[in-house]
Parts: sequence; structure tokens; C-alpha cells
Amino acid sequence: MATGKTSDKRKGSAVKAATRAKAPVKATAPPALSPFEEMDVLFDRLSRGLMSRMGFPALGEIGWPFQAHAPKVDVIDRGQELLVRAEIPGVTREELQLSLTDRTVTIRGETHKESKEEKGDYFRREIASGSFQRTLALPCDVAGDHAKATFKDGVLELVLPKVGKSDSRKIRID
Repeated sequence: MATGKTSDKRKGSAVKAATRAKAPVKATAPPALSPFEEMDVLFDRLSRGLMSRMGFPALGEIGWPFQAHAPKVDVIDRGQELLVRAEIPGVTREELQLSLTDRTVTIRGETHKESKEEKGDYFRREIASGSFQRTLALPCDVAGDHAKATFKDGVLELVLPKVGKSDSRKIRID
């Protein structure tokens, strides 16, 4: 039929023909979160909803007023080393602190806002100063003595050599 409809003889009614995709589509899933990160996301959503309902929509959009800003990070396994990359705009190298254990890395920092008198009322205020901290669980032990960190254009890169080598090997069964 040229009308785009086909007849369904079992039911006696016209049914519009289904359209099929020409090529397969790759489904992408968001990265898995740890239970602690999932709780952070849930509390953020809850606080935004509560603040909006209480008549503070601007505060509801940016989260709880006293919530610390945690930098977004990538942890990349590069074979013999891990690369931790963090976005930390608006912070200087002197305002950052790093601490490392065999299996965790902690990034701390502080942002300072210039004290400047502005006339008029704020319609929206999202830029704030304060401190932040983010502790990451690493997937393997690292050699902290050989760690190297660089900070440029608001991006922190931390190269962490892995401890030992876990090669796969065959084991003979007796």
C-alpha cells in the first residue's frame, strides 16, 4: 500500500507501519558511581528541591548554601601509572594541597573572592568563595615517593606510578 498503512486481517483494523532504524545505535550509560557519590547526588537533589520550595530558587539551583565545591575528576589507568586529572578553575597553585596514601588521594583547596563593594541588590549570586575537599579511592597501590603534580590553566594533573606489577600468569593444577 502506498498510504503508509497496512491492514491487520486478524483484528480488521488499519495499523500504521512501524518505522525501523537504518543503523544500530550505540547506547551509552553514565559512569558508575560509588555508594558515597550516589548519596552526594541524592542529597544535592533533595537540598535543591527543599530550597526551591522554601522560596529560595537561586539557592536551590546552586545547592545547599554551605555545601563545599568538589572538583570534577578523571582517573585514568595508563598501564604502569595512574593519571588523576581534576578541574579546579579559579584557584591558584598556592591555594591547593595534595595528600596521598597507598590507595587514596585527597585534593584540598580554597577560593577567595575579592572584597569589593557593589551597589544594588543581587538578582542572582552564584559566585562564592570557600574551601573544598575531594578524596578519591584509587584502584591500586601507588608509589607516593615518585608522584608528580602539575597545575596549569585550572587543571591539576597528578601522575602516580603503580606499586609492583600484577602480571597475569598461568598456574599449573596438581
